[in-house]
This record gives sequence, C-alpha cells and structure tokens, in this order.
Amino acid sequence: MGPPPRRVLLLGEGNFSFAAALSGARATHVVATCYESEEEAAGRGGAARSIRRLRDSGAEVVFSVDCTKLKEHFAPGEREFDRIYFNFPHCGRKAGVVKNRQLLAGFFHGCAEVLAQEGEIHVALCNGQGGTPADQPRREWHNSWQIVAVAAGAGFILSHVHPFKAETIDGYKCTGYRSQDKSFCVEGALNHIFTRSTAPQCFTPMSCQTQLGSQKVSFQVPQVLVDKINRGFLEANSSHPVRTIKERLSAGLSQAFPLQSISSCLPLLQQGHPGGVCHSNIFWVTLSPGEAPGTGKMSQGLADAVLCSHFGQDTDENGQEGCPDPEQFYLRPSLLPHAQAIMKKGAFSPGTIQVLSGPVFRKCRITAHSMPAFHEMLVVLAVSRGTENSCVQMLVENIKTTVNSLHQGVSGVKPSINLQEAASFGTELSDFAAFERQLGEVQHFLCVGTEPHPPGACVGVIRAAPAEFKSHELVVVSASLNLDLLAMLLCGISDWRMLWTWDRRFLGQFPEGELRLFKSFSLYPPSYVHDVSFWLPDGQGFDEVAFHTLARRVSGEMVVSIQLRDSFQQPGTGRRSLCYRVTFQSCDRALGCREAAEMQLHLREAIQQHLAVTLR
Repeated sequence: MGPPPRRVLLLGEGNFSFAAALSGARATHVVATCYESEEEAAGRGGAARSIRRLRDSGAEVVFSVDCTKLKEHFAPGEREFDRIYFNFPHCGRKAGVVKNRQLLAGFFHGCAEVLAQEGEIHVALCNGQGGTPADQPRREWHNSWQIVAVAAGAGFILSHVHPFKAETIDGYKCTGYRSQDKSFCVEGALNHIFTRSTAPQCFTPMSCQTQLGSQKVSFQVPQVLVDKINRGFLEANSSHPVRTIKERLSAGLSQAFPLQSISSCLPLLQQGHPGGVCHSNIFWVTLSPGEAPGTGKMSQGLADAVLCSHFGQDTDENGQEGCPDPEQFYLRPSLLPHAQAIMKKGAFSPGTIQVLSGPVFRKCRITAHSMPAFHEMLVVLAVSRGTENSCVQMLVENIKTTVNSLHQGVSGVKPSINLQEAASFGTELSDFAAFERQLGEVQHFLCVGTEPHPPGACVGVIRAAPAEFKSHELVVVSASLNLDLLAMLLCGISDWRMLWTWDRRFLGQFPEGELRLFKSFSLYPPSYVHDVSFWLPDGQGFDEVAFHTLARRVSGEMVVSIQLRDSFQQPGTGRRSLCYRVTFQSCDRALGCREAAEMQLHLREAIQQHLAVTLR
C-alpha cells in the first residue's frame, strides 16, 4: 500500500483555473476554496467550468473561506495540509500595502494551525510586492508587503523563491483585479515558498560534568554557551562539516608523518589565569559547591588535568608577576596548554605529529566571523633544530593539498591558501588572530580566501613552543586551525551561527560527511534595528566585549551587529554617554518584530543591571 495522497489547499481562487490545472496531479487531493459565495464565484468567466472539472476529478470545492480563520473551516482530522497555495492575495479594490500586510499576517497565522509539520506555503505576488532582493526592480521597504517579516511573525521562513510562470500552467487565467472579473499583469511575478521555522530554543541553566584528574566535578555553564556544550560535532558518528574537514586534514598529515590523535580526554576547564590574555575574553566558571579542589590536597593527576595555564607572561592585572588564584577556573580558550603539558612531560616522539582537537571558548565582539565557541585543531610536531622552517613549509603544503582536494567537491569555491609573516600582517587583526597573538608569539598566519577575495581570512597560526619547551636538539612547531572558519569558507556559509543551528536541514546538506556548497533554507531574513544610549559610571571605562557578550546571552545569539553610533561628553560634568545601534537578525529561524522588540527591552534591563550604566 502506497503513501497517502498529498493534501493541497488552494485559497483565494478567482476563477478556479489554477486549481483545475492541479486537479489531475497524481497522488494529490486538492481542496480548492475562495472567499466569495458559490453564486458570486460562479459568475466569473470560466469559473463554472473549472469547478465542474474539479468536482469530476474528486477534488473538494469550498466557498466562503476566510484565509485568516482556516481552523474554523476544517475539522481536526482534515487540517494536515502538505501544501497551501495563495496566488496574488489582495484585500480588494484600492487597499494599500498596510491592509495587505495585515491580510498576509492573518493568513500565515491561520496556516500555522492547518499546515503539516514538513509542509510548504506558496504565495505568488506581483513584481515588487514582496519587498525582497529577488524583486527586480525592488521597491522601497516601507512601500512593500514585507512578506518575509510578516511570515516570521507566525513562525515561517522563506526557503525558496522563483518566477511564477503563468504561461506554463495549462488553462490558467489570472483574474480579480480590484475585486473585478478582470485580469492583471503577472510579468515578473514571484512564487515565495515558506516552511516552518524551528521553535525558539528555551535553554534552562545547565550544569556540566567534566573529568579533572581522578575526580569528576560539575560547573555552571555560562548561559550564552548552553547550546554549544557537548554538541558532539567531532564525534565518530557526526556528519558535521567541521568533523569532515578535521578528518581529511588528519588523513593528509598521516601521509607525510606518523600521527597520534588526542581529543576525547582533554578537560574543558583550566585553572588560574592565562597570562597575557585579557580577562574580559575569558569565560570564568565556578565549580559546584563542595567540588572545588583544595590546593593543599590536589593530586598531581588533578593538577595536570586542570592545567595551571601560563600561555604568555604570567602577570596580574597590574602587570606585576603573580601566582594564579587556584580557586579560579575557566573554560578553555585554547588547546595550546594541553599540548604544552604533553611537551613538558616528554610524552611525545620526535617526528610524530600530535593532533589535538575539540571546542574552545572565547568571549568576543559580535561579527559574522567572531565566534564565542569554535572547534580547534592543534597540530604539534617536534623536529631537529634548524629544520623548523622546512617543517613549517611541509605542514602548510600538506594543508594546502588537503584543502584543495576538499574544495573539488564544493562547486564554485576555489580557495587560495597563503602563509603570511606575523610581523608583516598589519594591525587590523580579526578577533581570532588577535586572540592567538595574546596566547603567545606567532610566526605565521595561515590565510584562506575564496574568489573574488584571494587574500582571505586568517584561519590558523603557526608558532614555535615557548622557550622552556625547547631542547638543544629539538624545536617544537605547532599549527592551530579554526575548523569552523575553514568550514564557512569551503562551504560558502556566511554566518558562523549556522554551524550551530538545531535545524536538521543544515546537516541534511552534508550526507555522510560530504562537503557541499551550502544553500540557505532561510532566505532574506528580516532585520530589526534598535538604538540604546546610556551614561557610563563616573571614572570608569566601558568593557565592550562584556556588552557584546550580554547581548548574545539576552537575545539567544539573535544580535548580528552592534555599532557605536555616538560618543558624547557632557560639558562641565565630564560625564560620558555612548549610543549603540543594535541589529537583531536570525540566520536559521523566524524572528518577528515583536520578539526582537522584547529582546531589546531585556537588553536594556540587563546592561543597566550588569554593566552599572544609566539608561538615557
């Protein structure tokens, strides 16, 4: 027995010619409706003939259907429609854009109650009405129907848009111009296809357990990272692009060097203070009560696992040499201390590559390529002194070869990989590159670009180990790679947040670890701009990274941009005021204007509470 027929609902039919054209489709049950009564509808040219054709084919024809109250017209067992069509909706007569937006809003809310979970909504609009970049020419936003923003308010995203080709629909004739039996121009018309968005994630406070030496401890996960802990993207059963890239890079390296991979046993926490790294870039955590290990009775295994980190020079905030507070713990911002611990123990074989991989966590500003969490691949190799430069070249050539082989399966992407001397890289560093410099001296930046931007973005750094890990005969060379940035560049992903989406349509594009050019399932997502102004506390600076991190947490990563618009100092008092423009936009789910406005209100409350500013 085959699958049940696909249920198709057509709304606002004028002369039913579009419905009649669909009525012969295989395994399809058509329900054709219109707003008018049967008597009014039958008076339109050709309508009576189309209605007879529909009924003869077994389709249902229903009259006086209000598209904003669909639940009232269909019994509970008849509401699961696989596809809903609404061609050229209009309030009638000379209704303006506001009235038609209201019609669409009611329509989408009505669809939410009768559409199957995996169903589609097809809305055809005349050229320019939709207000998306697909319209040519594109109307001013305020003069369009703003269809994507309107649909977002009901939980739908625009997944496809293509020309509405009336000439290819057998017997179709558009009618209903200003509620009359008159045709209208559909040249340049577009069909907009909407699908259900994933629901907003409601993340409750979360505790995480990690192994520290001989004991397990728990800690409270920072709220902004709750959806990024323990996602398992690098696990053996994962098809995520970051794992595919990591595995291919490892396989390529293993062709040139003996290789040992280390990942699962690396603890998430580190202890003390990472010298040389700004406090505001670290996610500090507190162990659950009663679990913080005492310094006097900390076992050697625990101390090794916790890693009292000394990335750069170990100084306190005043620049004086100091000892890290043993009670301070933070989420690892790098795998480098783990590699240094391996080197310090001598637990490595010269000439053998050690590959460490796992997620790392860094507070950073909000940009399309700045990530509070990403997957790092750290390659470490001990070589004979004097051969380190040739070793670096071998590593880079190996990485180039692998990346070039990866791009062959990604149509349209041609990566350009180059090694740049750190000394000549300039002062304008990305957040990733700038943080890597804080961790320790960098010799080279590894950059990957795609046409037409060949210089590319920094995706990795090459460095030598700190002096205390060098022997007279050996030099330790390491390459740190940001797998998330590589995945974005190779797969054409413009927003890092997409890598962490809960929508199954993302991973569905990468079956069995195959890399492909990513096609967004949420087109032209609407953005909402809000300004916030506040006075700074007297005599205090402003931690912009803390502000950005707070915006991430309050919005659930819905803030896509924060720009300083104005800085004002009051004459006489010297009080300083800042004004920021905050842009809310989702890359993978529906975000409506009301939800964005609520986020803005929560952000205003949060910055006043946590940053001690005074709102203006």
